[in-house]
Amino acid sequence: MVGVVLAAGAGTRMGTPKALVRSPDGVPWPTLAVDALRAGGCAEVVVVLGAAADRARPHVPTAPDVRVVVTEDWAAGPGASLAAGLRALGDEDTACVTLVDLPTLPAAVVRRVLGPGSDRDVLRRAVFGERPGHPVLVGPDHRAALLAAVTADPGDRSAGAWLRRAGVTGVDCADLWDGTDRDRDRDRDRDRDGSERSVPSQLP
Repeated sequence: MVGVVLAAGAGTRMGTPKALVRSPDGVPWPTLAVDALRAGGCAEVVVVLGAAADRARPHVPTAPDVRVVVTEDWAAGPGASLAAGLRALGDEDTACVTLVDLPTLPAAVVRRVLGPGSDRDVLRRAVFGERPGHPVLVGPDHRAALLAAVTADPGDRSAGAWLRRAGVTGVDCADLWDGTDRDRDRDRDRDRDGSERSVPSQLP
């Protein structure tokens, strides 16, 4: 199982690339994502960087089980970053994909989505009530079709539409976490337990 952290965007609404943001206690967001995936059961993690990649690289843990992939076409859209992450995997790898702007992602959510095991055709994602979220588990049998979808229109959020068409299985994780991302500057200082430091609640 290989974790994939998408951390390539410019973070327009945040005001800075999210790969450069730190938690209130100083931990870089890419490190938090890597830690959650590792603790949740991923044997290896690939972090996809793009905007400000040189500045963001030190925010990624240096370890034998962590790799950095830099996508030069990150500005084309989120599909380009996902494609870069999927292409970095081995033919038999199952991908557990998450986003860097989920700094409060608990390892328990990752473990539940991974489940006790997975076949080559596994396709499931965390859901929070009625709202789909991350992480998303993609078996190798689905990778070519997902790559084709996001490559055809990298500027659109086509991955979600493809997952629905492909019959993704939802794994309810609402009892473990709220799935909230940190999309704007006012969201960045929330604590890891989901409480806030003088910022309003913001759901995607």
